[in-house]
Amino acid sequence: MATKIINKTVTEFSLRITRCFFVPSKTIQTNATLFQERLETSITNVEEQLPTTIRPPLPIIHSRKLAFPPKFKAPRQVWVSNMDTVEEEKLGLIDLHPEVFAERPRVDIIHENVRWQQLYRHVSYANTKMRYEVRGGGKKPRQQKGSGRSRHGSIRSPIWRGGGIVHGPRSPTPYFYMLGFNTRLNGLRSTLSAKLAQDDLHIVDSLDIPTDDPSYLEKLVEERGWGPAVLFVDDNDIMPLNITAASDSHGHYNLMPVYGLNVYSMLKHHTLVLTLAAVERLEERLLFHLNRNDAASAGQKYRLDSV
Repeated sequence: MATKIINKTVTEFSLRITRCFFVPSKTIQTNATLFQERLETSITNVEEQLPTTIRPPLPIIHSRKLAFPPKFKAPRQVWVSNMDTVEEEKLGLIDLHPEVFAERPRVDIIHENVRWQQLYRHVSYANTKMRYEVRGGGKKPRQQKGSGRSRHGSIRSPIWRGGGIVHGPRSPTPYFYMLGFNTRLNGLRSTLSAKLAQDDLHIVDSLDIPTDDPSYLEKLVEERGWGPAVLFVDDNDIMPLNITAASDSHGHYNLMPVYGLNVYSMLKHHTLVLTLAAVERLEERLLFHLNRNDAASAGQKYRLDSV
């Protein structure tokens, strides 16, 4: 009896072991396919939760080689921030050339640039009539001699009331003149330096924002303490789509390429925001003209109309 029980137990144990090791191949393939599908689903969910842009470890910028390195001035360091979140995140430091961003602001040069920009697009339409344009006056008012009064040939003479006007304004009168190249160049340097000294100049990595909702841009400006009027400058005139749509409904958030940057626009806006590419391009052009050797010959053809 005991022997039968032992044999039965051993036989059942052997069958269980056999079932564990000898699984049908169809079941193995089914389980492998199910595992592969679950793995792909998990990877897809993780990729959807990850942010679209992954930045390198901070800080991304610590220093850079400046063209025409200054001898007696230290470079100015400015934080580089982001635009893809409302909360400001410091991405690193960037060195700015002192001859562009740390000059002593010349208020007189800034005023000359502003006055020039206000006048070169101004046209006066004030107009007065000369004696040949005034109606009437064809007949001689009185005889030449014998009346004892002064001699006159027309009542529309400038010395008569209701007559023509001499040396009066004639329309259209443009007030355009060409400001000197060095004055324009130093105006940009003075304005950029003044903006940086007043903490109204900020550097961002790019103008890419995650949404085209105008409220996102409003919250970003309010969170960072920027002024009510902001000028965004990039190196290209084709701006990112989201910030173009977000700033379209706001008249005080404007976009401008770096080649159109001017003194009047910088002073008109409270805050100036430059991208890294715009800073590179701006320094490249200004330093080139400050240190070029052929400036006199290059500006010869513009000297006739300059003041």
